[in-house]
Amino acid sequence: MKGPFSRLAPNVQGAVWLLLSAVTFVGMTTLVKHLSGDYPSHLQNFYRQTGSLIVAIPFMLRSPRQVLLVPRATMPALFVRSLLATVGMVLLLYTYEAMPMAEANALSFTRPLWVVLLAALFLRETIGPSRIAAVVVGFIGVVIIMRPWGADTALGWPHLAALVSALCLAGTITGVKSLTRDLSASSILVWSSIMGELLCLPLALADWRWPSPADLIPLFLIGLLSAANQVLFIKGMAVGEAAVLAPIDYARLVLSIIAGLVVFGEWPDAFTYVGAGVIVVSTLYITIREIQSKRAKTLAIDAGQPDASNPLGLGAADDNRAG
Repeated sequence: MKGPFSRLAPNVQGAVWLLLSAVTFVGMTTLVKHLSGDYPSHLQNFYRQTGSLIVAIPFMLRSPRQVLLVPRATMPALFVRSLLATVGMVLLLYTYEAMPMAEANALSFTRPLWVVLLAALFLRETIGPSRIAAVVVGFIGVVIIMRPWGADTALGWPHLAALVSALCLAGTITGVKSLTRDLSASSILVWSSIMGELLCLPLALADWRWPSPADLIPLFLIGLLSAANQVLFIKGMAVGEAAVLAPIDYARLVLSIIAGLVVFGEWPDAFTYVGAGVIVVSTLYITIREIQSKRAKTLAIDAGQPDASNPLGLGAADDNRAG
């Protein structure tokens, strides 16, 4: 895609990468739902993690000492991040198995809301009234989707799993921002892949089954699409402006509705549309406020004023991928 593509404006390039990222994510979750009758979520996550580990091998071979030799003091943080990512991904895959795709996708966007709360608790970041209001509004959207009222309530374990998954994956985001002070992105990727594989193995062995020849390709594609999803998202955010590109990630909602309808015959109800809209608006507001705040603090630092409220530069625009 070099040549004409490289001459496009950076934000246009970033938009293309993010749209491709959305396609790979919905493709992965569609395959997960397709295989859910034969492979439980923890076993699918093992195969997904195996695919990610295969992707990480070239990084190890290119510079093994720089990638694998990390300070011993960082190992506990790497382990905790990998544990949260494993639990979060198993629960995420379970939600896509047990819920309509559009509903599961909408709840997955609560991750930035959790990041704001975790940043306040563990990174000592100051949360102003507007961000608190946005978080509250976002969780009102969650309640609308879960609709815990009336005799036909849809509230169940999959909804709880979706929220706990978002919380765990938000924890990995908070953790990786801390780890980048001491480790390179390649080291974090490789060690997360290794630890994730080891953590997935006991759960996979407890319910093991060898894949049939017909399932080998879909299972391999789940791992490949998962890795490609993260790479494409990071690439898009790297070349474009986060404030401009953040809304494009919500294409996942549209694509998940289309995939759910075409592949599985699912049609979201009005509560899903309304709740998803509320979550989207609240997380977009948080993203824009974070970026504006970050720019203001950068200008203040350039002017000689230290920034003690957010030492790690946490921003909501980076919070839609983890694991």
